[in-house]
Order: sequence, then structure tokens, then C-alpha cells
Amino acid sequence: MLEWIQGLDGNILLFIQEHIRQPWMDGFWKAVTHLGDAGLFWIGLAVVLLIFKKTRKAGFAALIALGIGALITNVAVKNIVARVRPYEVLPELVRIIEKQHDFSFPSGHTCASFAAACALYHALPRRWGIPCLVLAALISFSRLYVGVHYPSDVLAGALIGIFAGWAGWKLSQKIAAALHLNRTA
Repeated sequence: MLEWIQGLDGNILLFIQEHIRQPWMDGFWKAVTHLGDAGLFWIGLAVVLLIFKKTRKAGFAALIALGIGALITNVAVKNIVARVRPYEVLPELVRIIEKQHDFSFPSGHTCASFAAACALYHALPRRWGIPCLVLAALISFSRLYVGVHYPSDVLAGALIGIFAGWAGWKLSQKIAAALHLNRTA
């Protein structure tokens, strides 16, 4: 089963490289992929949301979600699975960004993007939450386009991120409720 998934993953990446990747789009997808670097865009957005009272809970939820996602993905699963990057396995795959220095599975960019976006989707009005989810999907696809992740890495990162986003939102609600109870006591 693992060999079949690995083969399918490789074929999808090579299809993207051969039929979707175009020189005129490379700059756009490189910029999109770098929005996910170290989760900095999402961390910055969460910090900005913390400034305003109306969006403070959303920013708090996003930060908690990012923390949960990072612990699961970057601290635990990446090091347990230790999957090498696709460009190290598929000689015909050409990466178009710098070499990555951690393991491939699951995608940290995808996890962080979906963790923050899902937390914000729950905590903000839909007119703000939906664009966050669209950006998370774009960042996720960009990891395939630039050749640094397998599709299954991105899928796993998205699933972990969705869970982390939900958990961050729920945990932020519980913390906010507990803090509110302490103020009235």
C-alpha cells in the first residue's frame, strides 16, 4: 500500500510539473509558498487580531491552533515518519525554491495555514474566514507546485491543521470562559 501511495504521489507531482507549472506562474507560486514560511504570515495576522478587542478572541484562537499544529507536525510526526523530500527521490522532479531542511511528511506550511485559517473561520464572520481558507488552500497547493512536498504530505498537513484549528478555537473558548469566571468571582 505504501509503495502504491508513493507511486501515485510521484505521478501527481510529475503531472503538475509537466502540465500545470508554467514559467510565467512560477513567481506567483513562489511568493504564495513563502507566505507559509515558519507560519510567520499567520502568526503576524494573529498578533494583529490580538490588538483589537473585537478580534482578540480570534487572534488568540489562531495562536493556540498554530501551537497545537506545530507540536503535532513539526515536533512529533515529521521526526517519527522521517520521510525524505520528493526531489531527493524523484530525479526528474525539479524544485523551484531552495532546498528544505526538515522532513517532508506532513507539510508544516499546510498544517499551519489550515490551523490558523480554520480557527479564524470559526472565530470570525464568514466574510473573513472564507478568504483565510482560500489562502490556506493556495499555500498548500504551492508546496506541490514548487516541488517540495508529496500530495499525501499536504493532505496529512491539512487534516492535522483542520483538527488543530478546531481544537485551538475550542480551547480558546474554554480559556476565555475560565478567565471571565475568575473576574466575576
